[in-house]
Amino acid sequence: MSVFGVLSDRGRGHVVTTILIAMVAMLFTAISYGRMARAYPSAGSAFTYVGQEISPALGYVTGWSMVMDYMLNPIICTIWCSQQAHVFAPGVPYWAWAVFFALVFTMLNVQGVKTSARVNSALAAGMGVVIAIFFVAAARYIFGHPHAGAGFYTRPFYDPALWNTRAVLGGTSIAVLTYIGFDGISTLSEEAENPRRNILLATVLTCLVIGILSAFEVYAAQLIWPASQPFPDVDTAFVHVAARAWQPMFGIIGLTLLVANFGSGMGAQIGAARLLYGMGRSNALPQSFFGVVDVKHRVPRNNVLFVGAVALIGAFVMSYGLGAEMLNFGALIAFMGVNAAAYLRYDVRGSGNWLAKYVAPWLTGALLVLGFFSGLLGSSAVLIWGACLLWVALAMIAPPLAGFVICFFLWWNLSAPAKIAGSIWMAAGIAFGAWKTRGFRADLVNFDLPAEEND
Repeated sequence: MSVFGVLSDRGRGHVVTTILIAMVAMLFTAISYGRMARAYPSAGSAFTYVGQEISPALGYVTGWSMVMDYMLNPIICTIWCSQQAHVFAPGVPYWAWAVFFALVFTMLNVQGVKTSARVNSALAAGMGVVIAIFFVAAARYIFGHPHAGAGFYTRPFYDPALWNTRAVLGGTSIAVLTYIGFDGISTLSEEAENPRRNILLATVLTCLVIGILSAFEVYAAQLIWPASQPFPDVDTAFVHVAARAWQPMFGIIGLTLLVANFGSGMGAQIGAARLLYGMGRSNALPQSFFGVVDVKHRVPRNNVLFVGAVALIGAFVMSYGLGAEMLNFGALIAFMGVNAAAYLRYDVRGSGNWLAKYVAPWLTGALLVLGFFSGLLGSSAVLIWGACLLWVALAMIAPPLAGFVICFFLWWNLSAPAKIAGSIWMAAGIAFGAWKTRGFRADLVNFDLPAEEND
């Protein structure tokens, strides 16, 4: 719901389509995560898989891309909370709300506030009730107003007047944000019962349920508010859509999303602080500042303050949409790495068939060539259908490479500002890593936290 307006603006109204295409990409990636969790049953993640299966240097690059994700998450949560609070109380300027939320996130995290599983379950149940109320209100509005035939119900999927392949793929690159977080399931291998089966099953089902529920939400929203009508505010568009369906939903949806983003922002900030602590503890960053834990509250206080300052600055210099795309820039790099690691482990070194070993790389190369040089992202239907057929063949032969290809095209279709900013971040990290390790001859970052910090 939070990203609905940005998706509609970037994808020219085809929000449902972007959500579903992103779901396909994430399902293939989820399968790769689940399979790699079998190979590494200890708590691991993308940097572990890439570092072990491909090379430690690429594992570091993957880890550095994850650092960008962790740092950007609290920024976009601060931006969204501030935007929504400004909608509720327009008399208070946006900058004041940004300062308020950045300070509250930081103060609560410095105190070591932890949300129990019981509170999380209660919040999830409450949000579920709100979603149900929205669907009832949406159905009442949609069926209570006249519309122009069957085409009214299919336009959210495909509107010939607004369709643009490049725009839809660009929107899909942002829609990946809807699924961010499913990869964290792979870190629970040590706690799960029968992790060889359940981690894979949980990861795939998480993507599937999120995708289907999100598609229904935005489908209803698009029927209520056609893409041809501009939003009062792109960042908080869904709140205005809900209000059109039923006026009291303006406050209900707005408050619910504010609570959701508030919780997400707090969790993202402490997660980023702990990741920086892992880097400081391994002396990748100055240990005297980043590698220190507050004795009383058992949190990396300096890092919490640092991330809070970065979030506040980011809230003033970037939009929600740009922040989301930059976050996806790093996430998609990590996803490509996991898919490549799964392919090498199971199809090249493992018991994969000869088609997966020898034919799949050629199919992958053909798809990349089409994407770069043949105008695939333009208006040529023949090329688009040809690429789709090649991708289906690749998906049948080597699913990890199919996941790699679709993640690559989503990454390639991020906006130019997001790619430029993300490339600068990655270049700086790679240069620092190469200098620190004399050409990656030694380990730079230990991303694992001590056992007592995971309690």
